[in-house]
Amino acid sequence: MNNKKCVCVGVTGGIAAYKALEVVSKLKKHNIDVNVIMTNSATKFVTPLSFQSLSQNMVVTDMFAEPKAFEIQHISLAKKADIFLIVPATANIIGKIANGIADDMLSTTIMATKSKVIFAPAMNTNMFQNKIVQDNIKKLEGYGYKFIQPTSGRLACGDTGEGKLADVDTIVNKVLEEINNLDTNKDLMGKKVLISAGPTIAPIDPVRYLTNRSTGKMGYAIAEEAARRGAEVILVSGPTNLEKPNCVKVINVLTNEEMKNVLLDYFNDSDIVIKAAAVADYKIKNYSIEKIKKTEEDLTLTFERDNDILKILGEKKTNQILVGFAAESNNIVENAKRKIKDKNLDYIVANDITSADTGFGSDNNKVIIISKDGEEIYLDKMSKKEVASRIFDIILRKR
Repeated sequence: MNNKKCVCVGVTGGIAAYKALEVVSKLKKHNIDVNVIMTNSATKFVTPLSFQSLSQNMVVTDMFAEPKAFEIQHISLAKKADIFLIVPATANIIGKIANGIADDMLSTTIMATKSKVIFAPAMNTNMFQNKIVQDNIKKLEGYGYKFIQPTSGRLACGDTGEGKLADVDTIVNKVLEEINNLDTNKDLMGKKVLISAGPTIAPIDPVRYLTNRSTGKMGYAIAEEAARRGAEVILVSGPTNLEKPNCVKVINVLTNEEMKNVLLDYFNDSDIVIKAAAVADYKIKNYSIEKIKKTEEDLTLTFERDNDILKILGEKKTNQILVGFAAESNNIVENAKRKIKDKNLDYIVANDITSADTGFGSDNNKVIIISKDGEEIYLDKMSKKEVASRIFDIILRKR
């Protein structure tokens, strides 16, 4: 982040208040200015001094305390905050805000802010599932307030069920996502972006299959970037261990054929199509419906060509911007240029898969983006998120 952002953290009176300390600590590590407001009940669980030490800012607890400077404190914090995070959010604070009640420093400041407000609820299962609480949550969501869904687990009261505060990293990542949205130009607003990611598998029998080393990280980074820029994003994903990107529709597939069919279903309605998946080029010619038994003899498998999805899309292309990927081990530029012509692409992103620090599984990449008119743009080693951003910068530059 170029400019230091301010997050105002509201802490209410629940046993999960101690986890807010870790939230504040992690936000500070991202160079965020954190200001904390505590309700009187919250101070019974965690001391203001703990939050003051971590945030390096004075903690506000009393609406009628003498201010440190001549300013109306709840108004100044309301204006200062880029994001307002309530963690933990009790049924009490949710109910207050839903019904316009402002009777302490926290509720008053929330009512006065025009910033994005995020609630991270934590409470007894029966309280969380109570129709009144759920109606209050829906009412606030209708007004544009955000909620981080609590998880299920053993609660402090001994009950087990939904109502446990979401994981700290989940909460922090949601705040960082909203901050990124503040800084991101919504230049893809109104656009539909279709992306493929990850590997596909080629089944041999009911037990065995062939695949490749793709992790899907590049395609997922592209999907996240498109969503941040305001696009409607559909991500067609082969098997990965990655978390679903926020604000992205994910369709999971396994085989080349499945990926082809889903991409074709959405292709005509898409504005930008980026095929970052590492699709199996070959499949078993004679798939065995029964498990192949081990014998004393060597096993010989016969392969046949599978769908060339990128070429099929290129043949059907009308007004779409079509971007392919070329994972190469040699003659990178020459091979990529051949693909861009043979498959009717607008751009191709080529990278060297033999590189130890930017190959499969790495969080970084080093690529050459080549356009159909022959322009070559070399991107040195950078994160896959940064590569994704540059890809869209280049695409939109000529639109």
